[in-house]
Amino acid sequence: MDTLRGIESFVRSVEEGSIAAAARKLGITPAAASQNIARLERTLGTRLLSRTTRQLGLTESGRLYYDRVRSVIHDLEQAAAAVSALHEEPRGQLKISSSVAFGRHVISPLVPPFAARYPDVSIELVITDRSIDHIGEGIDISVRFAQQLEPGLIARKLGSVPMIICAAPAYIDRRGRPETPDDLQHHDCLTYRFAVDGRLFRWGFVRDGLRFEPELRSTIISNDIDTLAQMAIAGAGVTRLGAFIANPLIEQGLLVPLFGGDTTKGIASVAHEPLDFYACFLDRHAETPKVRAFIEHAVQSLKGRW
Repeated sequence: MDTLRGIESFVRSVEEGSIAAAARKLGITPAAASQNIARLERTLGTRLLSRTTRQLGLTESGRLYYDRVRSVIHDLEQAAAAVSALHEEPRGQLKISSSVAFGRHVISPLVPPFAARYPDVSIELVITDRSIDHIGEGIDISVRFAQQLEPGLIARKLGSVPMIICAAPAYIDRRGRPETPDDLQHHDCLTYRFAVDGRLFRWGFVRDGLRFEPELRSTIISNDIDTLAQMAIAGAGVTRLGAFIANPLIEQGLLVPLFGGDTTKGIASVAHEPLDFYACFLDRHAETPKVRAFIEHAVQSLKGRW
């Protein structure tokens, strides 16, 4: 038990940046936390932390030990939460991560009504396109589209978002209207690059039940969807946007949708490949009442939206 207390004090000190902050998190005195770590270091026969009056650092042994034991504390917390929360109302901190565009336009509007319904839940929303570490960053739910899913995470589908190929009226007047996806190789295409691995986001279509990706001529690339939308509005080219971004701009006359699902010029009907979004969490122990409640809230709120 002393070793477990030492591990907990050590891990929290690293995460919080100081022994005093870790002690506040654990509800003990700084002296008790320091003693717990000192006993752990004596048991291991090595120093884990380099302490000065101004900062706290990891020794080489401490870094190796932290990488191995941080998940132990997380697993114990999740197990305790799962057992004690079986019949509880959602409460506590809920930390949600989402890709930038979907988080900004879709997830963030869902938060206020959820917070009003569950006042005992405090919510932190992390909007980023970088890779997320559920354990290291304390993320309860990460919202990802299908191409971002990672093995080992449990994923619950939130919905399918229609993708719309579109361009500004000014661009169509200047360059003409592409009639089929195959025409895109002759047009200026504004494409998205994944922030995590640098891949370009391919534009998928379905024709006669078969998926295909037309050749594109990417003249402008960005890792931000809203930036691509603004450049499309300015007449820079053709881009591919989720319906949650494209539809309001189309309604305002700023963009024009291309390639409807109808047969065009005697060729087979073409449909845009949708983008599936998922709420992901670590494992069944991480599916606490607050996690289940938010996922259900999101699914119900987005049902029939597109």
